[in-house]
Amino acid sequence: MNWAKRLHLFAKTYKTESWIKNTIASHRFGHASNVASDPHLSRKFLAQLWVADKEMEKFSKRKTTQKKIVKSKAAAAAVYDSHPVGKWFSDATVTENPPRSQSLSGFFDPGFPEEARVAPLLARSNLLITRDIEWANLVLGFEQENRYAIVDVCYPKSPVGFIREQSNVIARQLLRLRRPFVAYITDSMGNELFRVRRPFWWLTSSIYAEIDGKEIGVVHRRWHLWRRIYDLYLGNKQFAVVENPGLWNWTFTLKDINGEVLAQIDRDWRGFGFEIFTDAGQYVIRFGSSDPNSKIGPARTIQELEVARPLTLAERAVAVALAISLDNDYFSRHGGFGLPFVEVGE
Repeated sequence: MNWAKRLHLFAKTYKTESWIKNTIASHRFGHASNVASDPHLSRKFLAQLWVADKEMEKFSKRKTTQKKIVKSKAAAAAVYDSHPVGKWFSDATVTENPPRSQSLSGFFDPGFPEEARVAPLLARSNLLITRDIEWANLVLGFEQENRYAIVDVCYPKSPVGFIREQSNVIARQLLRLRRPFVAYITDSMGNELFRVRRPFWWLTSSIYAEIDGKEIGVVHRRWHLWRRIYDLYLGNKQFAVVENPGLWNWTFTLKDINGEVLAQIDRDWRGFGFEIFTDAGQYVIRFGSSDPNSKIGPARTIQELEVARPLTLAERAVAVALAISLDNDYFSRHGGFGLPFVEVGE
């Protein structure tokens, strides 16, 4: 530290400003000062000057540390905001949904008011559903309510909807994957479109899709030793089945009674760290081809799924319920201990 700054600090503290100004002036103009003959430069004075110097160093270190903390917080916020899911869940400033990537014609014409309610979310060719990281589950093993962001692949910059689970905190810790819950599917502005209800289960799970409190469809899981089989119903009529061979196959294809493809759910690999330490899965639901004018930017490179017929909006709501059920049945295995249930058929 410059000796002149030290003297100024000491001057403010011990009221010797006039003498110090003279000392600084004599130093600047080349006049030497005899320390032995100067009454102000006693041992006590030098000790006080040393203490003032140490205080100034401590103050300077604290200021530098505070600047580093502010910079590190800003960097962390920038990293968090750069991750789409973190930004979507922390930012509530979305004012409108992105445009639909499929037209409402033919099979997409809402046949009843309940279907019209879900059209802004489900009249799309490809939906990307990403589960948020549950930090309490990851660090402490405390089971949290699941949250998902839904994105139209043709318009990836902003979400088209969210999925938020609502369940009892005690049931989550004890029953874990078999817990009963209700998941609310909303648009990007938080308006509820429909919900799915999953009751407690023991051997096979079921999940129900409801619009305005009316049950429109259900997904029943069929027991098998290693295969993953699901039956999808609209009302009392089955419209699709999923027969996945199991093991490391993460593609779930919805087929009709003739074996024709209707839709497909793919579970994406998000990286070694995500898969080993978290339950933050990512799913792509493919409903068929999109309108040509909606394919902009990277969306032009997406390979469209060839389907026998487009699913109705109500059937798509049941398909979303299936994606939520798949995430809970097979891809939620981290955190906590819970009751020692045995997974039969997996």
